[in-house]
Amino acid sequence: MNLSQNIKNTDIAEEVAKCLLKINAVTFRFDPPYTFTSGLKSPIYLDNRLVMSYPSVRNQIIDFYIQVIKEKISLKNVEWISATATAAIPQGAWVADRLGLPMVFVRPSTKSYGKGNKVEGFVKKGAKALIVEDHISTAESVAGNVQSIRELGGKVDFCIATTTYETRKSQETLAANKVSLLALTTGKIIVETAFSMGYLKKAEKEKVDLWFENPPAWAGKMGL
Repeated sequence: MNLSQNIKNTDIAEEVAKCLLKINAVTFRFDPPYTFTSGLKSPIYLDNRLVMSYPSVRNQIIDFYIQVIKEKISLKNVEWISATATAAIPQGAWVADRLGLPMVFVRPSTKSYGKGNKVEGFVKKGAKALIVEDHISTAESVAGNVQSIRELGGKVDFCIATTTYETRKSQETLAANKVSLLALTTGKIIVETAFSMGYLKKAEKEKVDLWFENPPAWAGKMGL
């Protein structure tokens, strides 16, 4: 499923990119670049958590979530919402509320206290659950969410996210877990939009483009 292309044709991808740039949810830094938890260095950083602080942007993005769910998944295939903790809990709650659906959220690991839950909330066996993520980098958190829901008897075929970097690792992980990803926009579309709007100079855009070609090798090529 090449959904990114389908979304781009309806202008959702570019509009979401503009929204994220407007609230500084996307930032660029080259000297020094950002360093992720994994140690990976990057000239681009996405903080989709900022969406919850801007009601007008929040509403627009959730409108797009609902549109994509209705047009690309179908409401008959969504009976439960499962958000990935913690970043996607707000998006999951907004989507669940709009659709009038039950929701759970899945922790990255089992709690060491209380009931020791990993899945918070109730999932009915056989329910068709939609995974909600804020951003897809490696898709490992999606895999954890999917596996947790399936262990409880839920069915999972789709994941929807605000953004994705379209990395090979994420594509392999999603394929291994038999989940189709629907992302509102992609890292590359965000970069193209940022350049067209004057957020990036040509030389800066070229550096970010190089990162998307091979993120692990980028720092070495930049002499960092």
